[in-house]
Order: sequence, then C-alpha cells, then structure tokens
Amino acid sequence: MVFLQADQSAVEPRCPGNSIDRPSTIMGSLQDHGEERLGLFDAEELRKQARLVADFIADYYKAIESYPVCSQVQPGYLCSRLPETAPIKPAPLEAILQDVKKHILPGLTHWQSPSFFAYFQANASTGGFLGEMLCSGFNVVGFNWLASPAATELESLVMDWMGGMLNLPSSFSFNPSNNGDCKNGHDGGGVILGSTCEAIVCTLVAARDKVLSSMGYDSITKLVVYGSDQTHSCLQKACKIAGINPNHYRPLATSSKTGFALLPDVARRAMASDVAASLIPLFLCATVGTTGVGAVDPLHGLAQVAKEYKAWLHVDAAYAGSACICPEFRSYLDGVEHADSMSMNPHKWLLTNMDCCCLWVKHTSLLVNALSTSAVFLDNPGTASLEVIDYKDWQIALSRRFRAIKLWLVIRSYGLSGLKEHVRRHVRLAMLFEKLVSTDQRFEIVAPSSTASCWKRSNPQGRYT
Repeated sequence: MVFLQADQSAVEPRCPGNSIDRPSTIMGSLQDHGEERLGLFDAEELRKQARLVADFIADYYKAIESYPVCSQVQPGYLCSRLPETAPIKPAPLEAILQDVKKHILPGLTHWQSPSFFAYFQANASTGGFLGEMLCSGFNVVGFNWLASPAATELESLVMDWMGGMLNLPSSFSFNPSNNGDCKNGHDGGGVILGSTCEAIVCTLVAARDKVLSSMGYDSITKLVVYGSDQTHSCLQKACKIAGINPNHYRPLATSSKTGFALLPDVARRAMASDVAASLIPLFLCATVGTTGVGAVDPLHGLAQVAKEYKAWLHVDAAYAGSACICPEFRSYLDGVEHADSMSMNPHKWLLTNMDCCCLWVKHTSLLVNALSTSAVFLDNPGTASLEVIDYKDWQIALSRRFRAIKLWLVIRSYGLSGLKEHVRRHVRLAMLFEKLVSTDQRFEIVAPSSTASCWKRSNPQGRYT
C-alpha cells in the first residue's frame, strides 16, 4: 500500500482541486516503467457485458412466474455443484451467467414474484434498478463531504424531499424555512441507512449517551427499553448491541381488542413500575405497521407517556410509513411531531431496490455526539469549517454507499403522483383480498385491514398457517 499526501496549502477549502488528475498520471508513469494494466476496467467491455447482464435480468423477470416462489433445494446443495476452490483462470461472462441460471436461480426465493406473499415484499422497479446501477457505477465512498460533495448534498436534499412527501414537521428537516439552505444551523435532519435495524441501533445509542452523560455511565445497568409484543425483533437486538440489560427490555402486551396496538396506559404503568424500582425509562419504540398484523400504535398518547418519563420516542414506520405519502393515510403519523426520531423504508413499498432506510432525527447533534469519531486521515478543511455534513458521524460504519442517487432517481422517475397510485393500488388489492378471504370459512381475519391483510388458516392438524 502506498500513501500519498497532497500539499494542503494547494487545496481549496471545499474542493480537492486538480488532484483528481493525479492517479492517471501515476498510472502512466508506472506503465512507462514496464508495469502493465490488468484490464480490470474498460469502457467498451463494460458496455458490452452490462448489456448481457441487463438482458439476463430482463429474461429472469419475464419468466419469474415459472419458478416456485420458495426455493426447493436442501441445505448444502450448492457445495456439491460448485468447485471447492477458487478458479485460477478467468471465465467469460457468458459462462458465469450460465452457472447463475443453472446453480444460483434454483436456490433463490423469488421475492419479486407476483406470488410472493411472505414478510413485506421488497418492491423493485426499473427506476430502482437503474438507480442502483448508478450507485454501483460511481462507486463513491461518501463518508464525509469532501469524499463526494454531491453524495452528501443529494442525500440531505432527498431526505427533505421524503420528509415533505410524508408531511413531516419542519423539526425533522435540514431546511425548515425552504430557503435552499441545507446547512446545520437547524438541528433536525435525516440520513439514509441500510435498514431499520441500523436506525434503531443508532437512535438507541444516542438516547443512551444523552442520559448517561448527565447521570453517569454506571447508570447503564438501570436503563429500560420499551416496545410492544408486536414490535420488530430488531429492537431487542439493538438492546443487546447497546449494552442494555436483557432483563430490562419490555415487550408490552397488546390484544386483538385494540387491533394489537400498544396502549399508552400500558406503557405508562410499565414505566411507573420501573421508576418505583429505581430504574430509568430510556427508549420507547412505537410502530406504524407492525410486522405481524400491520398494527398502528397511537403516537399522540405514547408521546405523552414518553414526555412524562423523559424517554426517547422512536417511530418505526418501516412498512406502513410509505402509505403516508397519501393524504388519506397520513393520520397514521399524527403525533410524530412529538417524537425524537422516525424511520421508514422506501425499499419496502416505494419501489426502491434494497437497501434504503430513511432516518429522521429531531436533534441531530445527539446522534453525532454518540457516533462521531475522528482520525488524522479524515481531517479536511470542510469538516473543520463546521459548514458541511459528514454522514460517517450519523451511522455505525465509516464507509457508506451513494444510496441517495437511487432514491432520487426513483422519486424523479415516478413522481409523487406515480408513487401514490402505486400505494393506493396495493391497498385496493388488499381490501379486495380481505373481502374474498372473509367469505372463506377456512380463514380467520386476525386484525382489521389498514394497508395490508393478515389472516390464519386452520389445517387438518389444528395448526395455523
């Protein structure tokens, strides 16, 4: 590995100057000394092979209904089909794609099949696929502003776009006055992460450090986290990562009488009991569209409870949050203005290929204080000026993908009107499906339909599926 240090005095504060031309100069110099290029990247070869891959994927989608949705292979099937060691010599792309068709496709569960009804479907689209191509093609590592200014600034912009589409309060935006200024004078803002799991870990750590900085780090053994018995399991995993005592995670009970939503009084009683036991309520996770039954927790009431006990309120709207771009579903987010943070996943319902999770935080300084680190190799005038956003300090990892260009391309390709119609069409289909299921005595509707249906069927063995 060779380390090169540029003359900082020759670099403009907000621009790497002409240093972008230096790698080609270095490569030319190496070739002059007998070093040969490996042919790893050739524009015309990329054009040719990309067409082959695009055709392969297009053919896959044309035939996707012919595949069984769930893979029929047995564990370990691939070991018997592929070599035990890596190949010594390169293979042509045509041969590789034949192996994909012969060996890989049989082992896939086809998430984009029209017959796929498990979990939450990870909707893909042409726009999402093309956005992912741009993301991979540019292959920038935008950990700070200087590493790729467009990656940072487009992310800030598209997060404000999404916030506007969801009619989120201005306290979650970079740009509450809509005057074109996306700097950090305002403490709200958003970041694109890979998943809700990441979003909850980051916000839980921010909440933890906020409390411990004032009460002492020995108090970590007293912190308590609350969700419902319908809350996604990633909250429990986040507790493990953040060092919360496993006995201090509270999955509070819900019932069919309330549509499996978490009642504020239930949360209030749990927090009161913990305070009486000298414990500290830390974090309450409310959900808009639970994984099991699509339940929507009452944000207004839960926000009041969180305020009473000074707990951080996070709104997990990973799934049903997408529906809130439609005015008729926006009421699901009523009360979000009282939350400390909110996340939703465009890769679930808004036609954006995996992965893409939007996280908004009301006080971004708390997130940065908890996750920020520095190193001499990251020093640059932009960061020192405090005029730019360094997204490395808003996430767990240092490196990050240019996900913003994918979401930006999807929004531009379909427009808000197209995305609304996409959601409304799915809701109409869900309502129709629920009506059909309700007439079949083999099925039971478990929870009333809001944006999706949930049911169970009793089979001859008395089990439920």
